[in-house]
Amino acid sequence: MFSFLVRFCLLAALVGQLPLKAHEFWLAPVQAPLVAGEQASLSLQVGEYFTGDLVGFSAPQTASFSRYTAAGRQNLAAMLPPTPVAALQLPLMAAGTQLVAFDSQPHTISLSADSFHGYLHDEGLDFIKARREANGTATQPGRERYRRYVKTLLHVDNAAAGPATVGNGVSSKLDMTYATVVGQRLELLPLNDPLALGAGGGLGLQVLFEGKPLAGALLKAWHKRGRQTVMVRATTGGDGQTMFDLPYAGAWMVSVVHMVPAVGAQDADWESLWGSITFTLAARGKP
Repeated sequence: MFSFLVRFCLLAALVGQLPLKAHEFWLAPVQAPLVAGEQASLSLQVGEYFTGDLVGFSAPQTASFSRYTAAGRQNLAAMLPPTPVAALQLPLMAAGTQLVAFDSQPHTISLSADSFHGYLHDEGLDFIKARREANGTATQPGRERYRRYVKTLLHVDNAAAGPATVGNGVSSKLDMTYATVVGQRLELLPLNDPLALGAGGGLGLQVLFEGKPLAGALLKAWHKRGRQTVMVRATTGGDGQTMFDLPYAGAWMVSVVHMVPAVGAQDADWESLWGSITFTLAARGKP
């Protein structure tokens, strides 16, 4: 089942050099059709209700930036400028599925106890509040260091051969790029191909934390429909997996947050990890 998003975002974040009040952070889903030999415009967004402000790409704010295809991994760090730019033009050299992954550098923030506990509840992190109560720090500000781990999936057609092949001649039905484990500390891993789904299809996802399944994680799937934002919630089981029924075609984002005690930080007691994956759901699934 799905419900409309009614909660206001409580976490104020500083991303790069821009002071922004925001929750989620994502690579904007690129709309099809995309054709090999052309370019895709990539942009980072931060915001709420799946409505975001642009956050410029730059080398100083980036820990890792890569593209994955059937041919393997490509390090995109050389594309990053020293000062922020609104968008990057990614050359699409071959057809097939392309997965772009971005990891941010860490930033710190301090919230009042009430605001911190409200945000913990919204993100399914009440166990952190319980720890603060147990160790006698529940009335103190929440000092946090946070990082972002985001992905987007693109489908690229071959203008000459049509959408049935990828760049190395392998059938697109065998292209498992969507399931690539890229090694993000907090990672959202599709269990079936989001780009092959149609409206109403079921998407399986697994959450990995440091390479292991994360149980009890709250996932939110976001979609803009007219003036409304649809949000579907699901929680992972013991295997770190869950399933979403995605009712509408168009752009989707799935987000997740996890938190652990901060290690080696003088200005933070907790470390949060924010993950997301974006993709565009077709009106009908691929045959």
